[in-house]
Amino acid sequence: MMTKKSSGDDGNGNGGVYGYLGVLCCVLIVSVIAVVSIRFSISRSTFRYSSVDSASVYSIVELQKKVIAAAVANQNIPSRAIAASDVSVYRNSSFSPIPRKSTVVRKDDKIEEGLARARAAIRKVAAGVGNLSMNPGGIYRNPGAFYQSYKEMERRFKVYIYEDGDFIMVHNGPCKDIYASEGRFISEMEHGNNKFRTSDPHSAHVYFMPFSVTWMVKFLYVPLSYNLTPLKEFVSDYVRLISTKYPFWNRTHGADHFMLSCHDWAPVASKGNDFLYNTSIRVLCNANSSEGFNAQKDVSLPEIYLYNGVVSPKLQSPPPTNISRPYLGFFAGGLHGHVRKTLFDHWKGNDSDLRVYEYLPKDMDYPSEMLRSKFCLCPSGYEVASPRVVEAIYAECVPVMLSDHYVFPFSDVLNWDAFSVQVNITDIPRLKEILVAVPEDKYMKLKEGLRAVRKHFELNRPALRFDMFHMILHSIWLRRLNLRL
Repeated sequence: MMTKKSSGDDGNGNGGVYGYLGVLCCVLIVSVIAVVSIRFSISRSTFRYSSVDSASVYSIVELQKKVIAAAVANQNIPSRAIAASDVSVYRNSSFSPIPRKSTVVRKDDKIEEGLARARAAIRKVAAGVGNLSMNPGGIYRNPGAFYQSYKEMERRFKVYIYEDGDFIMVHNGPCKDIYASEGRFISEMEHGNNKFRTSDPHSAHVYFMPFSVTWMVKFLYVPLSYNLTPLKEFVSDYVRLISTKYPFWNRTHGADHFMLSCHDWAPVASKGNDFLYNTSIRVLCNANSSEGFNAQKDVSLPEIYLYNGVVSPKLQSPPPTNISRPYLGFFAGGLHGHVRKTLFDHWKGNDSDLRVYEYLPKDMDYPSEMLRSKFCLCPSGYEVASPRVVEAIYAECVPVMLSDHYVFPFSDVLNWDAFSVQVNITDIPRLKEILVAVPEDKYMKLKEGLRAVRKHFELNRPALRFDMFHMILHSIWLRRLNLRL
């Protein structure tokens, strides 16, 4: 009597084995489909931030925080105390927790190769003696290196601007009054006809986060509350958005990203994210080295007061060099901070040649008094920066820098001794003695330096080569190169 074979029987008693293999294949196929579905779901929630609910985004962000925390722990770096030596490690790191396509990797390699060639070209020129005509007034530390670096920047440098964010506090800023350098840079970067902006983030050397701390203060800060938490929360949310939506922040912990602000509270706002504060490039007017400003990675932003959006007409065309300046020195301003208190204690109303006022008399105006003075005093206020520095340069009135811990703008390129006088706070009682002792030939040399350096502190529309906009970009370019001239 013949028996009927099972459907998986080959006649040799192996039917059970084949049945088991069939079931196993089915399980494997279902598992692969499930994994692909989960990865696709995460991808959608990562790169389409606005289309997912807050709970799913929060879980992704938490995962990223754990990855970053683990990376910090593995390198034994406290999150709020990243050593300066480690900044360069992050800048040159290829760390990328988000997988990238091979084409992107090739673009990254090409970018790094270009930067390496730029460094080599700059170092080659820096080793030479250089041409004296390249250094009018002696204003550059190394003119050959600067000009070569500037040419390399014009040839290569690309900036990607994140397009996310509410226009009220992002992609916008004040273009007049005391914080004008903040808004003017954002405006020129966003809307100017410059060749540095790129629409391809994979081709960028740096990434600009165009939020305005000045507008955060205007719209988020409660007057007289002294509560700056809303500013830090806004910055924290912004970094969370771009680090969740895009892969670029996470590759370097933000070391190739930069923010820019002229508001006094910008350093505090940047504490909304530890890596922004410690690792990213912060372009700040409040460049106080005793309060976390790191000249190795941060950039000192000139502060300029644009009355109604323009420089005072009296300062746009200073008088010829042979016109007499009858007064030795001049300052007028409020009693803000300990430096000005020391200045007023010794000189306010005490000398007819070194004229120091707290409130300028109504029959006098600031630009005219600067043009009539040989030296213009530039004491810090509550914070280190002062718009009087740039105003003095415009007036060809030699700036007298009275400040503790202030990192001067563009000082990685410019030799401030060639166009300013720096006086220690402890020497303020001897201020007149110090200024009177400046020989006439040295004073004329300082005036020559002022005329040569002025172009680097001008804000033009449209921007011009070597003006303030381009000098800010060049400072950022140097940080991306991780190179000191």
